Amino acid sequence: MRPIDVAVIFAYFAAVIVFGLLLAGRQRHPSDYFLGARGLPWWALMFSVVATETSALTVISVPGLASRGDLTFLQIAFGYLLGRIGVAALLLPGYFEGTQDTAYQRLEHRFGPVARRTASGVFLLTRALADCVRIFATAIPLAIITHWSLPLGIVAIGFVTLVYTWVGGLRAVVWVDVIQLGVYLLGGIATLIVATHLAGGVGAFGRAWDAGKLTAFDFSWSLTKTYTFWGGLIGGALLAAASHGTDHLIVQRLLAARNLKDAQRALIGSGVFIILQFALFLVVGTSLWLAGADQAGMRSDAIYPTFIVTHLPGGIAGLAVGGILAAAMSSHASAVNSLASASTHDFYAPLTGREEPTHLLRVGRWLTLVWTTILVAGAITFRDQNTPVVQLALSVASLTYGSLLGTYILGGAWPRARQIDVIIAIVASVLLMAPVVLGAVIPHVPPRWHWLPGLAWPWYVPLGTAVTVLVGMISSLLRPSSRQPTGT
Repeated sequence: MRPIDVAVIFAYFAAVIVFGLLLAGRQRHPSDYFLGARGLPWWALMFSVVATETSALTVISVPGLASRGDLTFLQIAFGYLLGRIGVAALLLPGYFEGTQDTAYQRLEHRFGPVARRTASGVFLLTRALADCVRIFATAIPLAIITHWSLPLGIVAIGFVTLVYTWVGGLRAVVWVDVIQLGVYLLGGIATLIVATHLAGGVGAFGRAWDAGKLTAFDFSWSLTKTYTFWGGLIGGALLAAASHGTDHLIVQRLLAARNLKDAQRALIGSGVFIILQFALFLVVGTSLWLAGADQAGMRSDAIYPTFIVTHLPGGIAGLAVGGILAAAMSSHASAVNSLASASTHDFYAPLTGREEPTHLLRVGRWLTLVWTTILVAGAITFRDQNTPVVQLALSVASLTYGSLLGTYILGGAWPRARQIDVIIAIVASVLLMAPVVLGAVIPHVPPRWHWLPGLAWPWYVPLGTAVTVLVGMISSLLRPSSRQPTGT
């Protein structure tokens, strides 16, 4: 890579860290560290939600999907918007009743403390697995630029991210997210312009049309075809409902809003923005195909970053790559902060009885370090994985999203359900979904440990949700009806 691009990347890293720390303010209370003192503007939270859920996975993997296939991945985004609207209407009002520090305090009010810790534990497992994939994804463009090995790149990413997360907490993470979003979108637009020019201009998209590369909707009904309209609408809606309504990574941001209305604005606005962002990076992938950037033997996730390094003008290429890396690190920082938050408030504080703000703030910072170490180690195990990273991450997250969403459905729609019922339902769902999901994403798994091998990943969350609700209902029906108070 050209020296000017390397210089731009390092200067950008330094600027992002400094800017994030300057905007973080002083952290005097766990609410400052984990929730930005509940005073962040809705538009910043909206951009942070978008940057957190997509980051490098969208930037490097979605163009590869379009370059190797078509635009049908976009169908998932319409389900995402539908799911967000449901969360804004049905779940968010409950989160703003009283003061909540995590997404799972609501379950304690309905079922009891064990149900809260069980759901939080499921979140910790889900988020840890999914973020291991995110760090692995970030190491791909870093390896292309620096020629480092993937493990070395993963360690470097974890270390740099830890710096501003440790000091600045959620406020630093959110403001850094806003910066990253703008930068990697500019990188995508610059790539689209250059690739279209190399392909012969806008008229070259006629070739893509003739080749079927611009197909965006598939209305066939299939449980095995990865991207269909119905799978995207149903699976995407339930995935978004779980990720944005029960996953503390996103709920943490919504709890940092000034009020319920701001949280709803941020959530629904992010759904509209996601559709536009997916469309941009899918068209970028089509333009890369037209420009001949898809080389034989290349990982699909490497098509976009390789084109940036080899074809974008000096300086712009460095900024685009820096945006990919820094956006991914901001998402990693978000995950680490949310993991530390759930660990502190759902486990450490209630189990030890220590509620002093200064003590919990100190514990939260040390748990940030612990989770960074765990995620870096886990990311290294994915280095031999050839599945597109955006599909890999969504598949892994789907392992437990169904059980989390099903728990909230039971709490709201099945009055007979009690704490023991939701715990049984969560355990049953995770045990059933593990061979379905992990068998699909972990290389060389024996066939007997891979259930439903043909099931497309958008149907993982609907299946897990259905199992959770069904098991919870059956469990409650097997018990004698009682008038015992909630949580027993």
